[in-house]
Amino acid sequence: MSPCIRSITITAILSAALAFGAVAASGQELPSPPTGQSYSGSDLFKTYCTACHGTSAHGDGPLAANMKKPPPDLTQFAARNGGTFPSALVAQIIDGRQAVKGHGGTDMPVWGDAFKASSLGSSEESVQARIKALVEYLERIQERRAP
Repeated sequence: MSPCIRSITITAILSAALAFGAVAASGQELPSPPTGQSYSGSDLFKTYCTACHGTSAHGDGPLAANMKKPPPDLTQFAARNGGTFPSALVAQIIDGRQAVKGHGGTDMPVWGDAFKASSLGSSEESVQARIKALVEYLERIQERRAP
C-alpha cells in the first residue's frame, strides 16, 4: 500500500471513529465530565477502539480485515510482558503523540490529538483522563495464565 493511500486509510478510520465517538451506545452525545470526574474506560473502548480491535479486544474488529497490519490482541499485553501489565507503555501507545520505540509506525490513530480536538473537552487534563481510563480498562481485561 502506498504511503498516500495508507495515510488516507488511517485518516478515514480516524474520521469514522471520531464521528462514531461523538455518539454513545444510546445514540446520545457523550457529556463532558466535570473537572476531576473520571471517564469510563469500557465506554471509551467501545466508542473508539472496537472498530479495529473488536468488542473482545482480540484484534477482530470490523475494520481489521481491511488493514495491512492486523490490530493486536489487546488482552495479551501482560502475557507478552512476563505477566506484568506495562501501563506507561500502553498509555504512550494510545496517546500516540510520541513515537514508541519498537512499536512500529503510526498504524493507529493518534488518540492524544483526537481527544484534544474532541467535543468531550480539549484540555490536556481531559486527554490524559481518557487515556488513563482506557489503560485501566485494558489492564482489567488482560487474560491471565493459570498458575
